[in-house]
Amino acid sequence: MTNPSLALESVSYVLPSGRTLFSNLNEQFDQRHSGLVGRNGVGKTVLAGILAGTLQPSAGRVARNCSVHYLSQLVSHTSDTTVASLACLKGKLDALERIEAGTSAPEDFEAVNDHWDIRLRLQQELECNGLGHFDASTPASALSGGEAMRVALIGATLSGADYLILDEPSNHLDRPNRNALIEQLQRWPNGLLVISHDRQLLDSMDRILDLSSLGLQSYGGNYTFYAHCKAHERLNAEQELEQHKLERRRQEQFMCKQQERQERRTARGTRSRKEANQAKILLDRQKERSESSTGKLRQQHEAARKQLALRVRNALQQVEDDAPITVHAAQGMRPVLRRVAELDEVVLPFVNGAMKTISLTLNGQQRVGVVGPNGCGKSTVLKLMAGAYQPQAGTCRVAPETIYLDQHLANVDPERTVLDQVLELNRTGGEGDVRMRLAQLGLDAQKVMTPCGLLSGGERLKAALACVLYAEPPAQLLLLDEPSNHLDIPSAQALEGMLRSYQGGLVVVSHDDAFLNSLGLTDRLVATDQGWQLAPWRVPTPVGSH
Repeated sequence: MTNPSLALESVSYVLPSGRTLFSNLNEQFDQRHSGLVGRNGVGKTVLAGILAGTLQPSAGRVARNCSVHYLSQLVSHTSDTTVASLACLKGKLDALERIEAGTSAPEDFEAVNDHWDIRLRLQQELECNGLGHFDASTPASALSGGEAMRVALIGATLSGADYLILDEPSNHLDRPNRNALIEQLQRWPNGLLVISHDRQLLDSMDRILDLSSLGLQSYGGNYTFYAHCKAHERLNAEQELEQHKLERRRQEQFMCKQQERQERRTARGTRSRKEANQAKILLDRQKERSESSTGKLRQQHEAARKQLALRVRNALQQVEDDAPITVHAAQGMRPVLRRVAELDEVVLPFVNGAMKTISLTLNGQQRVGVVGPNGCGKSTVLKLMAGAYQPQAGTCRVAPETIYLDQHLANVDPERTVLDQVLELNRTGGEGDVRMRLAQLGLDAQKVMTPCGLLSGGERLKAALACVLYAEPPAQLLLLDEPSNHLDIPSAQALEGMLRSYQGGLVVVSHDDAFLNSLGLTDRLVATDQGWQLAPWRVPTPVGSH
């Protein structure tokens, strides 16, 4: 195919609520590897769906002359999902199996096309990615979140598509696999669009596209270049806005003085006419001239005010709408001094090798980061502490005031609004206080009344966090599994600040080193070849410091 490409032509999208998400977007997507960035809820995933053809725009069109493979940010599965399903290859593999069994159905040959070695290629890719102990028929339930994402990425690269659209592909991946993903995508020979908040991944892109209240803007460089340009543009826009506001204030003061002088002249003229011994016709003409001058001045001032207001509005439109994000700490919470968790020779389900057994004792002042490769059992440890899994042997005792946030956000009901769910968990704050907290979290009055299943990935995570963090009474032990996934950078930084001030016990799983290092952790629970080991948390000393 010659120059595979996608093009947005005056594309707009209006939500079912009637709110315009974005409008009149125009952009060309060619062979350059592009990163798409923007705040949570701005419409990145919707735009990806429009480009992939899974969503239709409200207005405009997408010119598409190539095949597109779209990988959603949520790699979900059901009880009958397999590795083949996660890789989007089940249809081809099932058709191949029927052909090998003797079928001659044309639709099976069409499904296989020329991919007669697809079963072998899938197994080879699994082995190359350290997943050779799985095969096409392995149930998806046997995979960790990171392993499921890696299988989905294998399927994307085996799709043979002319263009890949990947939504948050580094979520759930450990550091080695994040690095492997970057290398894998750098070898990808065709078009690529990556939606991400992962700065390391974005730094490997050829250009960055920024979706904001200002529209869709392209920056011809990686994330570091984009961040520099964006900061410079924001500063210039804010300075221009302030200059126009200052000019409006100065002109307003000047016009007020002009008005006062005109009023004084009019008053003097009125007094003079009363005292003058002139014909009435002459006095009336003087009065008309005075009123005419006053009227013209008023019209000039009105026109000037409109022009000044227009300049301010135009300058304001160039300043991106990016209200700060705030995550509130639990109200009235005192430091937790007692023991909050005790695992005694616990045998973990679904875990093999040295990590199968764990012993751990935590008090309310311990803040633990759980680290290790994908599939080692980090999420299983949290699920067992939360009561979602039962140990195969040993005993597990955890404080009853424990709240768990899992990777799949199971604590939020997709059919209900976040406001209803938070109010159900927090009956002391009142609706006004809850609305304020949710708004400062980035969920405005319209979004808090939207069913959670219709929110963006980042907004759903914020809803889940609100249900965890704003519950009453506050949890004495927080179990958080990849809580920064899907969050934009300002939201992740706000969450970091809140967790630093949290007074209870904390156990958090994350592959984001910068996020973990910012939480004020006390301990590191590490999955090693010798088993689980608890050690003091030490933040790496910055290069060049003394």
